[in-house]
Amino acid sequence: MIAVRVGHLYPDYLNIYADRGNIAVLARRAAWRGLAVELEAIGVGDPLDPDAHDLLYVGGGQDREQALIAPDLAARGDALLAAAATGTPVLAVCGGYQLLGRFYRERSGQELPGAGVFPLHTVAGERRMIGDVLLECELEPGERRTLAGFENHAGRTRLDADATPLGRVVAGFGNDGESGYEGCRVGNALGTYLHGPLLPRNPWLADWLLARAVERRTGERPSFEPLADDLEREAHAVSARRARHRGGRF
Repeated sequence: MIAVRVGHLYPDYLNIYADRGNIAVLARRAAWRGLAVELEAIGVGDPLDPDAHDLLYVGGGQDREQALIAPDLAARGDALLAAAATGTPVLAVCGGYQLLGRFYRERSGQELPGAGVFPLHTVAGERRMIGDVLLECELEPGERRTLAGFENHAGRTRLDADATPLGRVVAGFGNDGESGYEGCRVGNALGTYLHGPLLPRNPWLADWLLARAVERRTGERPSFEPLADDLEREAHAVSARRARHRGGRF
C-alpha cells in the first residue's frame, strides 16, 4: 500500500473554521482508493525537511495565533520553497495563505513576516469580507472547474503583477474585493481564502492534491476512478447557489 506523507503545520494554532476537515477529507478519499495517509503535526521549533512530505497543509487562524507562529513559519521559508520547487503540493488556507506571502500587516501596523512562497503581500483593511464565494479555476490547461467555499477575512491580499491567481471570482470578494481574483498558485502550491472547510465541497480539488502527492511519492501520477460524490456535489451546489445569490461582483 502506498503511504502518502502529509505534513500539517501548526495544527494547535491554525485550526479555525473547521479547516481540520480538509485533512479528514484527504485521508478518507485516500483510503477509498487504497492509499494510506501518514500525518505528521509540525509545530513551533520542529524540523521541516523539504524532502520528508508528499503534501503540506497550513490552516487558518486569528491574528493572535498568526502572530505567535509567524516568525517560526518565516524561518521555514527556504524549506517550503525547496519543497514546492520539487513539486510537493501545498494547500494554505486563510491565515496560512497570508503568511505564505511576503508579509501580513495587521490593522495595528505590526508587520508579520511571511515565508515568501507566494508572490504577494497582505494588509488588513477596515471592513471584513464575509460570505459564500464561487471561483472559476483552470488548474489543468483547458479544464475549467468551479470552487465553492466561504470567506471571512479583513486582509487585502495583493498579488505581484506576474503572479498566477488560483481562480477568477464569479461571486464574492476574493483576494481584495477589487481585482476579481482569488488565491494564488505557484506550481502545485495553492493558497486561498476559501474555508469552512474547502475540500468537502470541492472533491475534485482533493483528488487533484492527492494525485500530485502520489506522484511526489512514486514518480508517477495516478489516474483515479471517479467516486460516488453525490453528497459532495450537493454541498458544492448549495454553496455555489448561496454565492450566486449574493450576486456577481466582477
